[in-house]
Amino acid sequence: MQSLLDNSFQVAVMHFRGCGGIPNLLPRAYHSGDSGDPRWLARHIREKFPDVPLMAVGYSLGGNVLLKWLGEDSDETLLSAAVSVSAPLDLHASSRRMGQGFSKVYQRHLLQSLKQSLRNKAQDPELARQMPVLNESRFFSDFRSFDHQFTAPLHGFSGVDDYYTRASSKPFLKSIRTPTLIVHAQDDPFVCPSAIPTSEEISRAVTLEVSKRGGHVGFISGSLWQPRYWLESRIPDFLKQIKAEYTDYAHTL
Repeated sequence: MQSLLDNSFQVAVMHFRGCGGIPNLLPRAYHSGDSGDPRWLARHIREKFPDVPLMAVGYSLGGNVLLKWLGEDSDETLLSAAVSVSAPLDLHASSRRMGQGFSKVYQRHLLQSLKQSLRNKAQDPELARQMPVLNESRFFSDFRSFDHQFTAPLHGFSGVDDYYTRASSKPFLKSIRTPTLIVHAQDDPFVCPSAIPTSEEISRAVTLEVSKRGGHVGFISGSLWQPRYWLESRIPDFLKQIKAEYTDYAHTL
């Protein structure tokens, strides 16, 4: 955010429901394909700033939501540019990846955080009546179990397979018409290499950059004492290029 501000961008941050320090008072939360909320926010910002080009950056789950949204809206999107970093893309493959090797450590940590968040919400008697049972440890054994028991039913999916299929952004990539940068690393512990699209699986509006190293939303080079955060230069550079093209086009009208 600071890097974008330093490059003369105005910045707004969208927190998913319950993630911005304000309690979410509904059973419904957010999920990996929940494009409705950012679409609503874009319309709201457009009403406030009708002549300003809108650009979006999404990380991890947010990157998947962003790409799905772009593909769903295609030519009708309100965005002029977008960047997605370390998005899971194929939720079936990513759930399998999270159950392998050191990724299990991340999975266990994230599931414990989700469990605590649900327990906090269940302290409200009305919400507790509308939520699945929390005292079954098997529901928190892996993401697939959690998503089948909680995410899918709370958001209108028939089960985890229905959720993963409909919420994955990969099938939407060929429908994207907005200039979009997708950044991935082959050593991402959350994203299966098979989830990374080929050139045939993306539209001409999409630029795909895949590095051998970078981890999950990391992409840090240099040394421990002098780290270099590559995303903080790459993302503004990409958006500035689109912004310049937009300005040049506006001046010709």
